[in-house]
Amino acid sequence: MAVKLTKEEKTGVTTSFLSFKLAEEHFAIEVKKIMEILEVPRITKVPQTPDFLKGVVNLRGGVLPVIDTRTKFGMPQVDFTVNTCILVLSIDINDETITVGALVDSVSEVFEMEEKHIQPSPTIGARYRSEFIKGMINEKDQFMMLLDIDKVFSAADIETILETHNEIEEAVAE
Repeated sequence: MAVKLTKEEKTGVTTSFLSFKLAEEHFAIEVKKIMEILEVPRITKVPQTPDFLKGVVNLRGGVLPVIDTRTKFGMPQVDFTVNTCILVLSIDINDETITVGALVDSVSEVFEMEEKHIQPSPTIGARYRSEFIKGMINEKDQFMMLLDIDKVFSAADIETILETHNEIEEAVAE
């Protein structure tokens, strides 16, 4: 069952975010970047792709590349649980918008926050590349990293995802 999220426009300086977990770490993404949330269907592995590309799934007759966020962030693999889901994301890179799925351990909540309450990300001791962390959010006494999802994947990553997507689309069309 898919949960459809409505795209919300910024009103003033308040923005809607979706929080989710990977291992014991909390992250957030702007709701406007999330098209929907899916239960994890059967994922078809694609040979000779980077480790972070888990495979592809059928999304209403189309091919959706699925990224293993744990692998991308250097976290250990775990078995899927009932809470594991796929965030269907709209990513802008090189003047192009692509749709990818991102596996996450669980989704927590949608919340609104004024941008003035987003703190800068720490410059030391950060485990993740600072260019894709927009800042830190303290929500209900829980710190979470606000991801700039358009910068999480490099141009080479996106190129690989697009090539895989196009090859599968062509194979399906034949």
